[in-house]
Amino acid sequence: MQANGEFLEFPVHENSLISGNGAEVLAPAFAGLFDLLNRRKASSTMKITPPGYIASLEAYKPGKPISDVIAEYGLTDVIKLASNENPLGPSPKAIEAAKASLSDLHHYPNGGKTLREAIARKYGLSINETIAGSGSEGVMNTVMRTFLEAGDEVLTSEATFSGFYVLANAMGLKTITVPTRDHGYDLTSMADRITENTRLIYLANPNNPTGTVFGRSAFEAFYKQVPKDVILLCDEAYYDYAVRDVPDYFTMVDDIRPNVLTLRTFSKSHGLAGIRIGFGTGPKELILPMLKVKLPFEPSTTAQAAGIAALDDEDFLSRTIETNQIGKEYFRRAFSSLGISFVDTAANFFLLPFPSADDATAFVSEMERRGIIVRPCDGSGLPTGVRISIGTKEENQRAIEAIKAILRTTANHSSLSTSTT
Repeated sequence: MQANGEFLEFPVHENSLISGNGAEVLAPAFAGLFDLLNRRKASSTMKITPPGYIASLEAYKPGKPISDVIAEYGLTDVIKLASNENPLGPSPKAIEAAKASLSDLHHYPNGGKTLREAIARKYGLSINETIAGSGSEGVMNTVMRTFLEAGDEVLTSEATFSGFYVLANAMGLKTITVPTRDHGYDLTSMADRITENTRLIYLANPNNPTGTVFGRSAFEAFYKQVPKDVILLCDEAYYDYAVRDVPDYFTMVDDIRPNVLTLRTFSKSHGLAGIRIGFGTGPKELILPMLKVKLPFEPSTTAQAAGIAALDDEDFLSRTIETNQIGKEYFRRAFSSLGISFVDTAANFFLLPFPSADDATAFVSEMERRGIIVRPCDGSGLPTGVRISIGTKEENQRAIEAIKAILRTTANHSSLSTSTT
């Protein structure tokens, strides 16, 4: 039989033909035909749709690319102070190691095993207390997929790393956020929000995008209130910038506790943002299940080689920290002299709070017109905030000159001249 231009087959049974005085009944066969036609009709109108929590998800918004600003404003010289990248470029040792690894690209990677061994040696750990991934976000994603499922409750602060919000929402998790205190984590209030439904707590220290930190004593007081069956995820992406700058600052990377996982990245102080490499540490009871879940060949051969070399590039790390310290002091003095509000930082960026979201948006646009890309913070729940990264001496000076030009050309620039935080 033909329907809609197609020949259709339908079931016919031996007893489906019933004879009788010129009457033939094919009821079972026609029933099969009608069922097939109905299914074809239904399938033609069906749509493949993601779950509701995916449909409503707002994707992670990276810093605006230089090429976009060049095209949008017709500029030829644009600098990017939006994504907290290393202004000195990548670690030289990492570059050489990455180049040397290219001849081995026909082989599959070993899943980060060599990098895990190097991390274990550096921090005095067992290899089973380490895991490697595509940036710290890659490891964060593995943590969530290993231990959480849709509907589980996670706890963190408002105004923290937008990547955590995106990953949590992408899994359909229930994210509980606590308001900040002085632009930083309010650990006392967070402890009060822990319930029997809390499965994971996320702490970024230093925090992104505010640059604030909490010290060892505050952490230990908080940790005493965290149930041992709740995972404490400590993100130390900006550790290297804070460790020499904050007296009470600390790390959990080599402090192995039953429910603590610590994240590190090579994107910032090591200058490897474009190659995607990071790692995590924690007890083997948590790491081993994660190794079952992570992508089998993550990270790539080249990323792993670069990460291993960067671990030992102490000269580059020292120059990076020195450059950041000089730039930090320059911005502090410049912002203060111009009467511009800023949140003091332990990282490689400053948060500039504005009175309104419109003021923040206008500032971002005016900076872009002058060839300076800065970062709006609406993705972190701070629509009135703008983040500016610390660059080279020349980049920092150019940024301040652009701000001065905005102040001169704006009749009412009170939005830039609020009190220093």
